Amino acid sequence: MKQLLIICFLLMQYLAIGQEIEFLTNSRFVLGESKDKSASVSAGDIDDDGDLDIIVANGRHWPQANKIFFNNGYGIFTVSKLLDNIEETSYATELCDLDGDGDLDVAVGNDMAPNVIHLNDGKGNFKKFGYFGNLYSPTRNLKTTDIDSDGDIDILITNRRKENEICLNNGKGQFTEIVKFGSNDDATIDVEVADIDNDSNVDLILANRDGQQNYIYLNDGQLNFTKKIAFGSGTDETRAVGVVDIDKDGYLDIITANIKEPNVIYFGDNGIKFTRKIVFDGASNNSYSLDFGDIDGNGSIDIVVANVDAPNKVFLNFKRGVSWMEVSLKNESLSTYDIILADINNDGRLDVIESNSDNINYYYRNILIDNKN
Repeated sequence: MKQLLIICFLLMQYLAIGQEIEFLTNSRFVLGESKDKSASVSAGDIDDDGDLDIIVANGRHWPQANKIFFNNGYGIFTVSKLLDNIEETSYATELCDLDGDGDLDVAVGNDMAPNVIHLNDGKGNFKKFGYFGNLYSPTRNLKTTDIDSDGDIDILITNRRKENEICLNNGKGQFTEIVKFGSNDDATIDVEVADIDNDSNVDLILANRDGQQNYIYLNDGQLNFTKKIAFGSGTDETRAVGVVDIDKDGYLDIITANIKEPNVIYFGDNGIKFTRKIVFDGASNNSYSLDFGDIDGNGSIDIVVANVDAPNKVFLNFKRGVSWMEVSLKNESLSTYDIILADINNDGRLDVIESNSDNINYYYRNILIDNKN
């Protein structure tokens, strides 16, 4: 009864502003009709025409071709092509300017195959340029950021059951220097980069699977990560993390997506302890990915969660992370390995894009409905 009253209160609070949120998908709101083993999706203006395009990593364990989908300006992807003529076991793709020429290049992370750099000519035509990281590693995710603060974009690689890697850019899109973090025993699936201890150096926030402890690795300013801080229960099956100030208290918080256990937010404080927590999703699904942003336009940070064998969910944030309202994207259980938020039709609202293994990749328009008329 108490839970029902809370839900009713949240609905009344939300509808009082006269708007209701809805996520719309149909047969046109898909990234092709093929049912590939998709594992990752990334969005950016690949062809420099003012709208967001999408690249999908395919070939989870079994080689397939990675694909680019071009936006026609209306949030529909009517043109697509292969990134390369080679099929790979790709788990991750990231769009970023790796060679400093102003356009978006592609970094591809492969499972037990070389990780590849593809450079963009500015119009969405890509040429294989080189490799990064150890040639044959069980890569599960990539993160692109200027971790050494030298003005170019570096690449972090998470490897399951092998040391993780930081590949440093020489400014030309070449990654000859590698810094290791973690150990050969780590089952790291995801990593986020943020200045957790507010010392102007970016730190690493790791999601570890296989019942391993999740850690924050603190950066000493020289890319040494000898000091680490634990968060979570110590035996979590964490598949993804996000870092943002959910409760707007000036401290970064950690969002976790977990397998067969609730999804939890750990709140930061001046002691960097992350002991205060809240369950925002108590369903104990197989949650594989998450993203966050202001989905409903009320100024708070909301969360979208990708599940395997359960519907994907949006969680709307009220009262600075104390109360959450759950919205299902589709009443269908898919194997969603990645999910992101991006404004694909330039209407100022964040839409949702899925990367589904062995199924069609859907995306959802974020529609606000005026209830006062």
